[in-house]
Amino acid sequence: MFSNRKIILLIVLLITVAITAYVIVVVIPTRLAEKSYAGAKQIGHDIAAAFHVTPEITVNNTVVLQQQTPILEVATLSQKFQHHYAWTNTMLGSTKKIDITGTFEAKAGFDLNKRFSITIDDTKAIVTLPHAQLLSLEPMPDVKFQDEHGLWNWVHQDDRSQAMNAFTRDARAYAEQGTFVSKAQAEMETKLRAILKGHGKDVEIHYVESARIEKL
Repeated sequence: MFSNRKIILLIVLLITVAITAYVIVVVIPTRLAEKSYAGAKQIGHDIAAAFHVTPEITVNNTVVLQQQTPILEVATLSQKFQHHYAWTNTMLGSTKKIDITGTFEAKAGFDLNKRFSITIDDTKAIVTLPHAQLLSLEPMPDVKFQDEHGLWNWVHQDDRSQAMNAFTRDARAYAEQGTFVSKAQAEMETKLRAILKGHGKDVEIHYVESARIEKL
């Protein structure tokens, strides 16, 4: 038979084991999760401060922050460049020509109608976002025309309108194929890596062709 002293010691032992198990199974994971969620929210706030957009952030398969896009696009690069285009028209062997020069401002960045998300574990942050793209192209007010009439095929005002449209299309093609877009993407990567490494995370960045947000 157990003595009263042994029974008391057994009860104390069982209570200690139960408390220890509760701390290990419930309290510690809960506090770790709370710490992870708080860290993820701070990452979201830091990114929002840098880009004015909050990505969807997931920790342990739990969405901590939903994507918030108060603006439709975020431009990470704005650059001006000079462009030249020669428009020609030939009629009955007579060619007229309009040389156009002018400055454009190109803005490249990210379409925020597409998904921007970050999945976080203890040491790593996996970022998913769309490829950068040319967002806008605006002509500056320094456009100059130089007309060259054909023998009987003269330059008219309508020709200038056609030439200007062609000039703009050619400038857009140049901007889309140039380094503007790649520089914008590199700028985004640099800033994201700096923010996430500041929170002790190794960073993987994945790009998706199409990740459009479903509108509710």
